[in-house]
Amino acid sequence: MGKNTLHITNGDSLTYRLKDLKLAQGEVMTWREMLCEGPTEINIETESSIKKRKTFLNKYYKISPEDYEEKFISELKKLDQLSDYKNVVLWFEYDLFCHVNMMAAINLLLHKGINDTPVYLVCSGRIEHEKRLMGLGELSDHQLKNHYKNKIQLTIDDLELAQYIWTLYCESNPKKIAGQIKKNSSFEYLSICLRAHLQRFPNMLTGLNVLEHNIVEMVDKYQIKNIKQLMGYALEYQGYYGYGDMQMKRVIARLFQFLDQTKDQLILSERGKLALQHKKNFYNTQTLDWFYGGVKKYDYLYNDETHSLLKL
Repeated sequence: MGKNTLHITNGDSLTYRLKDLKLAQGEVMTWREMLCEGPTEINIETESSIKKRKTFLNKYYKISPEDYEEKFISELKKLDQLSDYKNVVLWFEYDLFCHVNMMAAINLLLHKGINDTPVYLVCSGRIEHEKRLMGLGELSDHQLKNHYKNKIQLTIDDLELAQYIWTLYCESNPKKIAGQIKKNSSFEYLSICLRAHLQRFPNMLTGLNVLEHNIVEMVDKYQIKNIKQLMGYALEYQGYYGYGDMQMKRVIARLFQFLDQTKDQLILSERGKLALQHKKNFYNTQTLDWFYGGVKKYDYLYNDETHSLLKL
């Protein structure tokens, strides 16, 4: 693939590396968004959608509207002339963070009329002889080149499935997403990511979601000295979420009521012990204006026995 190829990457570091390795022969669009958090609309280019994202990112992550325009909206303009490209290559990873962005990107491509242009996916995850899942940035040069060589061409069914799930993500009823978990597609990690998304809603017994519960459990299980070390553990053992420092810091900040800091160690508070033992529900102490796409996090509860959501 040559100069008529559009590469859509999951971040700046990968963009730089692809250019250094001369894998990105053509135009490169860097996807600098994190649509797995905050309110979203189906068409991310509309004025109302951009306003929502600017407000959210500025309030919670101190990203200025000017930065958002410069770093993301300006990149979207590279899609204005899709007819110039003979191929599109998506570079996204195995986690929920990347998959939500990927589905939004696919929706945008279809909305702009990708038509019969071949769309390929380069997705990292399970690597032969490696014990853990690996991101694209963690691959060796040889592994990254092999991933590109073995990229998967997405079918129209794949593209339409991704577009449909993105539409559901932007709606106010996440229960519909559960019906897509068992759908067959070329997206190897999609089902796992959709399950992980549903588990982001608070558990009906404790008021904590799976990620929050796991972080509280880490404090109980390991000798963690302070919040900084807890952050390292949380990032390393988060599973399929793909959160970075900024997102994880926001998650941990909501858990301070469950933690106590002694001179030498971070320990569970009495509330933390009760939550971990499922002896008290802390839903009412956690409710916030926290959005996942088109729905508020605390409008639904997750039942870990039936793996289903209950609307409040």
